[in-house]
Amino acid sequence: IQMSKRYGDFGKFTFTAHASGQHYFCFQTNSTKFSVFAGERLKLHLDVQMGEHSIGPNVDRTKDNLLTLESNLQHLIGQMTYITRQQEYNREKEEHFRLISEETNGKVLWWAVIQTFILLSVGIWQMKRLKDFFIAKKLV
Repeated sequence: IQMSKRYGDFGKFTFTAHASGQHYFCFQTNSTKFSVFAGERLKLHLDVQMGEHSIGPNVDRTKDNLLTLESNLQHLIGQMTYITRQQEYNREKEEHFRLISEETNGKVLWWAVIQTFILLSVGIWQMKRLKDFFIAKKLV
């Protein structure tokens, strides 16, 4: 039972369903006689409004607030999309930079190996030349 109330000759009530689905309306008179045989008539007018309609004066203000909130959400979604694109762009740039760095490090390693080989070769060549020089001068 959502509402139980006695009315006089005229009565009016409003009911707002908070959940969607099927709803049943039951009406009962407080008369023990059949209304056809009674001296008075029983009249019932039932107006069921479905869908979106204004319930009170604050609803329009609420709709305006919802429109403002919706536009703010659309703006935030746009900003999130922009940030996501920026992050993807930065990831691509970082990956490209990392590949260039690894390639450069590989080249530096080979350059160091070549320099070491040249240094050792020159050192061995100089020691052989000095040994030959000392043997030629008969110092050894």
